[in-house]
Amino acid sequence: MECCGPGYASPQEAIKAPNEKLLYTIAIYTGTGIQKPDYLATVDVDPGSPTYSQVIHRLEMPGIGDELHHMGWNACSSCHDDSSMSRKFLILPGVRSNKLHIVDTATDPRAPRLHKIIDGADIKAKANLSGPHTVHCLGSEIIISFLGDAKGEAPGGYLQLDKDFNIVGRWENSMGDIKFGYDFWYQPRHNIMVSSEWAAPNTFMPGFDLEEVGHLKYGRELHFWDFEKKKPIESFYLGEDGLLPLEVKFHHNPDSTHGFCGAALSTNVIHWWKDDNGQWKWEKVIDVENEMHPDWPIPLPGVMSAILISMDDKYLYLNNWLHGDMRQYDISDPHKPVLTGQVFMGGLLGKAPKVNGVEVAGGPQMFQLSLDGKRLYVTTSLFSTWIINSIQK
Repeated sequence: MECCGPGYASPQEAIKAPNEKLLYTIAIYTGTGIQKPDYLATVDVDPGSPTYSQVIHRLEMPGIGDELHHMGWNACSSCHDDSSMSRKFLILPGVRSNKLHIVDTATDPRAPRLHKIIDGADIKAKANLSGPHTVHCLGSEIIISFLGDAKGEAPGGYLQLDKDFNIVGRWENSMGDIKFGYDFWYQPRHNIMVSSEWAAPNTFMPGFDLEEVGHLKYGRELHFWDFEKKKPIESFYLGEDGLLPLEVKFHHNPDSTHGFCGAALSTNVIHWWKDDNGQWKWEKVIDVENEMHPDWPIPLPGVMSAILISMDDKYLYLNNWLHGDMRQYDISDPHKPVLTGQVFMGGLLGKAPKVNGVEVAGGPQMFQLSLDGKRLYVTTSLFSTWIINSIQK
């Protein structure tokens, strides 16, 4: 019997999928002084279309000051064999407003519409959470990481929604000794989830202060969870090699135990895996050197805010937001990545060319690779108050 749920039966099947024709990306006015709502932009990426490479629709949020940051789908390949599920809603968290915007992309993919809003006050009251970040689908339900409690203090936790976007409550049974939250990823065949650390909303919302890193107000640990029991079982202290460990990614191969995390401030990539004795191990495998800059009192770090792994698990992509470059590494041997490509866009090093005669503002930040691994889409905005602080250094 052929299933007809969302996503793909395997990474190999995903690679064979038709080319994408539309992209959705967030655009923010929060923090700019312009009193307009943040919005979801629809971009035409079909080379045969007369509106190719243009923003063809803007869906404004109903409020001002959300600070849209990350987003995720209501359903994915984890429920590929469930014909009752379909991938038709985007969840857009407002990291400042604490609202969750549910957007219908199925009725008219070229002009998405707002389906529902889960109010931040409701989330605070029912789950004692604020600062929503990463959205992952889990079968017919949705898990969202939150970086703080209702008062903006760490470590936050995980909100669970049902398929109709009703609040179920907290997903985790325990946060253990975890100090901070941020991103998370899971590999069910190994009953493991890995989570990373940023900081409490009360710390990062006003802007970045380097002294607060020394005061241990920013994370430097990775946490391994018993996925079924929903509680952390082991934590790794990364020290100076893992300052602000942000995005985490497992191999797409569901049998693999290999995964990676990008540490933003130390600009390193951490690799983890399970050894032959069943023990989880970690190592630093990529180290981006700081660069001297005449306007900075300290050597300029790359600020690696995101990483991504190609669907065939061959390449890892990373950004250096302040340096202004995107990098591609061959991770065929995950213990020994090899740099295979580098492109500059924006950044502070002055190495980036103009694009169509325009100087790129900001630096490479969020990015998405096509399923076949042939096209990489990159945006250049990080976080409103951090952008201002970086410019003023």
